Amino acid sequence: MSTLSAAAKAQLQIHFCVLLWGFTAILGKMISLPALPLVWWRMLVVVGVIALLPRAWRGLRKMSPKLVLAYSGIGVLVALHWLTFYGAIKLANASVAATCIALATAFTALVEPKLAHRAFSRRELALGLAVLPGVALVVGGVPDDFRIGIIVGAISAFFVALFGSLNKRLVEHGDPLTVTGIELGSGTLALTALSPLMPWIFPAFSGDLFSIPGGRDMALILILSIFCTLLPFALSLVALRHMSAFGAQLAVNLEPIYAIVLAAILFGEQHELTPLFYVGVVIILAAVFIHPLLGTPKQQVQPEILAVAEAKNILE
Repeated sequence: MSTLSAAAKAQLQIHFCVLLWGFTAILGKMISLPALPLVWWRMLVVVGVIALLPRAWRGLRKMSPKLVLAYSGIGVLVALHWLTFYGAIKLANASVAATCIALATAFTALVEPKLAHRAFSRRELALGLAVLPGVALVVGGVPDDFRIGIIVGAISAFFVALFGSLNKRLVEHGDPLTVTGIELGSGTLALTALSPLMPWIFPAFSGDLFSIPGGRDMALILILSIFCTLLPFALSLVALRHMSAFGAQLAVNLEPIYAIVLAAILFGEQHELTPLFYVGVVIILAAVFIHPLLGTPKQQVQPEILAVAEAKNILE
């Protein structure tokens, strides 16, 4: 009976985590900052909190310089993912950005065998290709001025596939909290270095990093950092002790759905999108849900990826 109770509690915890991750797109829409300072402040806050935790420093002392460098490189990809994800929200809307991230399934099928040193799967590639009709419908179901947001969102999904696959390769070599601190710390430094070039690379993303956000924006950034990053990270660590990777995968696949529903409730985004968009969303998410149903659940999960990706196609 206690095992069942622990399993049921874990299910509630992981679904609560996914709901919190669903709010990341919503908060990104509500924060008035451009994508670059938004992501920079979010990462800085999380790194600042992790730096106060002795466990993170203990894990760092046990880690080799080569491994720190490897995780730092992955952190740059994480920063670019978040930058393009919130950029897609600013260029389109939260529903479009959340839908595009589901494309990570297709990209992962292509890049993970090479990066994670595992066998190529024709079945996964077929599922990845199955989302393409959905993508076409999504593109046809949004206003013309949203389409650049779809391109940026697809790029964001590609970065998810890259850093998720690399994290999987290195998953057993570091404490999850330490890994998160290293990755987000290096990502913060990367965005700082990128900031002077951003007006020439992508002016729509650029903004002053060192200008303190207004009270409303800062409050939302703190909510985004603490309640939608660190809190679900900690809860997911607890929940994953009492559930399979398969069960977690099914739960985290709901994240785009939560984001789209919340965007419709809070912003009325359904009025900006045609029925074609939602048909495309159904096709994309059907492929994402079928993926874990066809595979054999693995016992190993990657909570440090949960912490930085908001669970975008991150468990096998």
